[in-house]
Amino acid sequence: MIEAPDLSLAALTPLLFVFGAALVGVLVESFAPRHVRQPTQVALALVGTVGGFVSTLLIAGRSEVTAGGALAVDGAGLFLQATIAGLAALSILLFAERGLDPAKSAFVASAAVPAGSPRDRELLTDERVQTEVYPLATFAVGGMMLFVAANDLLVMFIALEVLSLPLYLICGLARRRRLLSQEAAVKYFLLGAFASAFFLYGLALVYGATGSIRLSEIRESVSTDGTGTLLVLGLGLLIVGLMFKASVAPFHTWTPDVYQGAPTPVTAFMAACTKVAAFGAILRLLYVAFGTADWTWRPLVYGIAIVSMVVGAVLGLTQTDVKRMLAYSSIAHAGFLLTGVIGLGGGTGSGLSATLFYLLAYGLTTIGAFAVVTLVRDGDGEATQLSQWAGLARRSPLTAGVMTFLLLALAGIPLTSGFTGKFAVFRAAIEVGAWPLAVGALVTSAIAGFFYLRLVVLMYFSAPAEDGPSVGVPGLPTTIVLAVTVAATLVLGVVPGSVLDLADRAATLVG
Repeated sequence: MIEAPDLSLAALTPLLFVFGAALVGVLVESFAPRHVRQPTQVALALVGTVGGFVSTLLIAGRSEVTAGGALAVDGAGLFLQATIAGLAALSILLFAERGLDPAKSAFVASAAVPAGSPRDRELLTDERVQTEVYPLATFAVGGMMLFVAANDLLVMFIALEVLSLPLYLICGLARRRRLLSQEAAVKYFLLGAFASAFFLYGLALVYGATGSIRLSEIRESVSTDGTGTLLVLGLGLLIVGLMFKASVAPFHTWTPDVYQGAPTPVTAFMAACTKVAAFGAILRLLYVAFGTADWTWRPLVYGIAIVSMVVGAVLGLTQTDVKRMLAYSSIAHAGFLLTGVIGLGGGTGSGLSATLFYLLAYGLTTIGAFAVVTLVRDGDGEATQLSQWAGLARRSPLTAGVMTFLLLALAGIPLTSGFTGKFAVFRAAIEVGAWPLAVGALVTSAIAGFFYLRLVVLMYFSAPAEDGPSVGVPGLPTTIVLAVTVAATLVLGVVPGSVLDLADRAATLVG
């Protein structure tokens, strides 16, 4: 007789909200008249993400394992789910920014058209609006929220595919620069398939070594039987698969091309939400399954952190495109985040809470920076070449000021959330004796600060070109995104105490 697994519907409410909105969105796309799809899909996506965010707040404090042990509901998982849902709601607003002017939408009206064909050129001014991106993005959000709560390697793999497949599609839906967008989608898909294969092979090796794919049972096996060669190899492959999704060097090769080619709202969505989800899974795997054998993974993570910080900071100096520059910034920040992961080895929880805070701060700042990128436009769409941003402060002082503030936050300047986040993760690393890594992070952070300041100098101290780009007036959705991200970046830098305390209380993982 098969017994039904225990199931706590209250604990699953955030997932039910998001996946429910995604499924209804598919039905709307199938049956609703075209003229009502855009407002309906935007409303559904916001209901799903905001509902998921609110429900995580309502069930805060729960600590249990449900769905037959496949899902864990705990402080860190709920904090990450709330972060993903909140950042996703801001991303949905960016998706919807140009819905009132379909010809200026970031998304192509019909994706099933060869790039560069006469029909493709006609679609540049087509009045139709692409609405399939909303249920696709909502499915991706559901996969991310499931990813950070998975207490089972097989569920974690399924969540990885659920969040990845919609992203592969929406990366190729840019209205302009179609070939670049499609190339980005194909690269992301192919490299993502390799990463998934690494994860699945690692899962098989871990199962062969321990006889289980449940994280808690893996921990028990490690505690009693130790770690053999098979288990260490499996862990290494699992880490490779997760590091790819987190865009950590040397598994970062997809990141600059995809960030540049994807529609900018999608880039913002990926840069913020996907990184939170990937690091959430990394934390759960290392803390719950292998926390008692941190010597097996700390040297590997230590080396990867150094490589990622150096690659992101040094190669970021050579970029001439704003989106590619922010891509290498993302790679460098992934290295900084790994210094917080190293802090897990102390058993005090400071590394976990510091990483949670950093993910929130970085996600908000990054979405704000990409929101500013959507406003600087020329005849071909968004003007992303650094040379086109010369003298931007004379054309729009407010836009240049907002971008400067967000860049300074990414650089970790005091009185911004970036400084607080870096201070927290560096301190966590020092507490467990990884002070050389913290020193290296400080040096690479100073190097990375150069390419942020280079853009600031261009905006304020260079003469604008006569045929330079214009700065669009943001609509209500983008205005909301900029207001929220700038205010949050300032508050988390000036008075971060309450959120740091919240992260400390949430720094628990059950298995």
